[in-house]
Amino acid sequence: MWTELTGEQIGQERMRFFERLKAAASAEWRVYTEHPFTNGMADGLLAEAAFRHYLVQDYLFLIEFARAYALAVYKSPKLADMREAAAGLSAILDVEMNLHVKLCAGWGLSPHDLERAPPAIETLAYTRYVLDTGMRGDLLALQVALAPCVIGYAEIAARLAARREAHAERTPIAVGSPNMPVRPTRRSRRKRGRTWSALPIPIPRPPARPS
Repeated sequence: MWTELTGEQIGQERMRFFERLKAAASAEWRVYTEHPFTNGMADGLLAEAAFRHYLVQDYLFLIEFARAYALAVYKSPKLADMREAAAGLSAILDVEMNLHVKLCAGWGLSPHDLERAPPAIETLAYTRYVLDTGMRGDLLALQVALAPCVIGYAEIAARLAARREAHAERTPIAVGSPNMPVRPTRRSRRKRGRTWSALPIPIPRPPARPS
């Protein structure tokens, strides 16, 4: 006899499934979540040019990220799944994009700069992989392809937040900035028994402009 699972139980099962996937690729996952770029943010040694490049590429990534959530609406087997994906899509287009553009402006990057920038090979490779996986597979396949961003950001945020006090004197970091790179999965993360929307992700402050 089949028993209908609650939303909380489904979320817990998803997290257990992801933990198994992560364990099977633990070395690759560690290389990703402990990338030198993230360590540079925490240590105050990240070059400004590298962070500006990230800002531009993340803007382009968000556009494809929105397309992935739109695809998730189409791939959703249930109305509740469609609503969850649609909420994520709205968060990207109506909230996160605006916050990101505002953050970029503080670093001297105009909307025109962002829109005319070409995507890097790495941006194209991952976003095309996500969309191709979602087109060929089901909603679960799409969610797994998105996991490095959706869940990886949470782990990176937790690790950097834990280090901020030790290096606060060496790097100008705005902790808890309203413009932190938060991926629109707060509700789904809560359903999985964990929330990361409130985790402070260190964001380097723009260099002071000469008066």
